[in-house]
Amino acid sequence: MARIVSLGSALQDIYLIDHDDFAPTKIGNDAIFGKVLVGGKVDIDKLSYEVGGGGINSAITFARHGHEAIFMGNIANDPAGHAIQRVLDRESIDSSYIDFVDKNSTGTSVIMLDSRGGERTILTHRGASEKFNNFDENDLDLIQPDWLYITTLRGDFDTLSRFIRKAKSLGVKIMFNPGVREFDDIKTLTKLISDIDILNVNKTEAARIVPGVLLTELLYHLNNYVETVIITDGPMGGIAGNRIDTYRFGIYEDARVKDATGAGDAFGSGFLAHLAGGKSFRSSLIFASANSTSVVSKIGANRGILTGKEQLHPMPIQKL
Repeated sequence: MARIVSLGSALQDIYLIDHDDFAPTKIGNDAIFGKVLVGGKVDIDKLSYEVGGGGINSAITFARHGHEAIFMGNIANDPAGHAIQRVLDRESIDSSYIDFVDKNSTGTSVIMLDSRGGERTILTHRGASEKFNNFDENDLDLIQPDWLYITTLRGDFDTLSRFIRKAKSLGVKIMFNPGVREFDDIKTLTKLISDIDILNVNKTEAARIVPGVLLTELLYHLNNYVETVIITDGPMGGIAGNRIDTYRFGIYEDARVKDATGAGDAFGSGFLAHLAGGKSFRSSLIFASANSTSVVSKIGANRGILTGKEQLHPMPIQKL
C-alpha cells in the first residue's frame, strides 16, 4: 500500500434536516427554500453533526482503503476541531501535521437539507481552512510520501506551487482536484497543472481551461498538459484518459441521492486509492464511481466511503 498526504480543508458539518420546511420553490431557473421566512421560527426534524472538507474526506478514503494516510490542514483548539481530531484518530489517519490556528475557529458548514428530495443549501465559514500559507513544503522531506493529493487551497497559488515543486523534486506523484478559487486565475492554474500527474475536474471546469464542447475534445486538449485526466459530468458519468487508454463511463448505479455533499471528493480520492493500491486504470474508475454513489446515498460527506474490499457489480464503461 502507499503513503498518501491529503492537503486541504477540514470542516465540521452541521446538518439541519427537515422533510417539508426546506422544500424548494422554483423561481425561474433557480429555486429557494420557500417556507423559511425572515423573522420566523422553524422546527427542524433532525440535527446531525458530521465532519467534512476535501482534505478530511480524501484522507478517510485512503485510510479505509488500507493506505497510510496523512492529513495536512488547519483546525482550531475548539469543539469542532476536537470532533475532527476524534474522527482522524478513529480512522487511523496521521494527524501529526495538523496546524492548530489560534486566531480563528475551525471551519464550519451549516447544511440545510431537504430529506425528501436531497436538495441542500450550504452556509460555510471557512475559518481556519481559509488559508494554507502556514504550511511548509519541506515537511514532505520527513514524510516521504508516494502521493500528494491536493484539494482546493482557496486560490493560494503560492502554497500550491511550493508543494508541487517540492513533490516533483522528491519524485512524489501528484493528484489535484482544484476548487472554485483556483479557477479565478486560469493562466496560473494552467501553468501549475503541467507539473501534476492526475487532474480531476468536472466538464464546466475543463471548458474553462481548454477549448472544447464535447468531453472527448476537452480530454484531448487537457492531455496535452497532464498525463492522466478525469472529467466528470454529473449524472452523465464522464471521461478519463492517460495518453494510452481512454474510457467513457456512466454512473455506477441509479441510487437515490440523500445528500450530494462530498460526492466529488469521494470520486477523486476513490480513484487514487484504488490506483495506488495497484489496480488498473479501468477498475479504479469503477471504484471511484461506486465510492461516490455510496457517499451520496448517506447523509454526511464521508459516512458512505468504501474500503475497496466490496464486491462491485458491473457498470457502463467503454474503452474508446
